[in-house]
Amino acid sequence: MELRQLEHFVTVAQERHFTHAAELLQISQSGLSASIRALETELGAPLFVRSTRRVELTAAGTALLEESHRTLASAAAARDAVLAVRGVVGGSLSVGSEQCLGVVDVPRELARFRADHPGVRIRLGFAGSTALVADVAAGRLDLAVVAVCATAPAGVTLHTLAERELLLLCRQEDPRARAGSVSVEDLADDTFVGFQPDWAARVLADRTLAAVGLRHDVQLEVNDVHSLLDLVEAGLGVAVVPALIAAKRPDRLAGVRLTGEIPPWEVAVAVPDNPSPAAAAFLAQLGPDRA
Repeated sequence: MELRQLEHFVTVAQERHFTHAAELLQISQSGLSASIRALETELGAPLFVRSTRRVELTAAGTALLEESHRTLASAAAARDAVLAVRGVVGGSLSVGSEQCLGVVDVPRELARFRADHPGVRIRLGFAGSTALVADVAAGRLDLAVVAVCATAPAGVTLHTLAERELLLLCRQEDPRARAGSVSVEDLADDTFVGFQPDWAARVLADRTLAAVGLRHDVQLEVNDVHSLLDLVEAGLGVAVVPALIAAKRPDRLAGVRLTGEIPPWEVAVAVPDNPSPAAAAFLAQLGPDRA
């Protein structure tokens, strides 16, 4: 089994399409198919269920995918470690972030990092914090900037950047916008809008209401910040969000302090216990534990 074969396998698994994967890998489709067939023969099991439109992973393929990510990440780390001995930070840096965390300007920090380390290839993606931490644990990401909503899994360390408040987001016309604060118990009759379940704000809002025996019944679910703001502004519901999001439209929306047992909005950097040289350099640049 060769690293090249695992790279081919992972690309097909991600694209769910041999033609698209071959284009990304810049090899012929017949060459890619031959590489996958050789891997299946060596392992003694089919890795994909093929159809005319797309391919799907078999049970064996699903099992191999997780380990392939780890193997490829380890190989990349080995190459980067050799470069680091020579005093060069090279290789790649795959970074994930949840939207609008408010503590760190990720694009600006990456631009600064690229200026200092031009030899590093940078990838950036956005997702919910729970998914991002899982990706760091699985070796799919070198580092992620997240909001903490669970204990870190084995092999991952969370470095705190800062803590902020969770607030109730409502329209300026809502009487609570002028009240200064509202207890969580008083949200029993509200209609909620919110993020998808893997976002930290959703997890923490669920936890906040559950602590007083209320269900965080999100009737309108979104996957980006501005859509959530639009829904609240349209009067379709209220939301429990971090202070930075609540302050985005101060002329139309209000962030109201919540009273009770409210978990903090803690922003942190999630890294493997043994980060790559590039990840370690970016972590040092961010300056964690400065809350």
